[in-house]
Amino acid sequence: MITLEEFKKKHSDKCRLIGLDLGSKRIGVSICDDKQLIATPLKTINRNSLKDLVDELRLIVDENDIKGIIVGNPLNMDGSSGRSAQSVKDTTENIEKNLDIPICLWDERLSTVGAFNLSSQLDINVSKREKKIDENAAAFILQGALDFLNN
Repeated sequence: MITLEEFKKKHSDKCRLIGLDLGSKRIGVSICDDKQLIATPLKTINRNSLKDLVDELRLIVDENDIKGIIVGNPLNMDGSSGRSAQSVKDTTENIEKNLDIPICLWDERLSTVGAFNLSSQLDINVSKREKKIDENAAAFILQGALDFLNN
C-alpha cells in the first residue's frame, strides 16, 4: 500500500480512480472523472468471497481504465486503529495481491454519517438513502481524497 502523497507523485497526470467503502456485508464503490474533480457513486457489491470481490473490481478497473483505488480507512475518532481498520487493511492487502494497481488508504472517519446527512439534504427518502448508503459513503471517501490530491 502507498500513501496518497506517494500516489500523487507517481501519477502527476490526471487519471480515473475508484473509491471503496469496505463494509462487513456490502462494499460501496465510487468512481471519479479523468480530471479527478468529482466522485460519483457507482454501485454496491454484496460481500461474498474475496475472489468474487477481486473479479468484480478487476472488471470495473478494466472497463473504466482505472489507475488507482482509494479505500476508506475506518480509524477510531482518536486516530487509532481498531478491529474494523485492521479488517480493512487485511482485505486491502489481499486485493492488492490480486490486482496490479496502486491502492491507498484514506481516513474515512464520519464518511457514512456524512453521506447519510448529505443525502438527507437532497431530500431523498430514508429507504432509498439506506439502499445507496455504501456507494454514497464510497463517493464521500473518494471526494475527500480527490480534494486532497487537488490541493
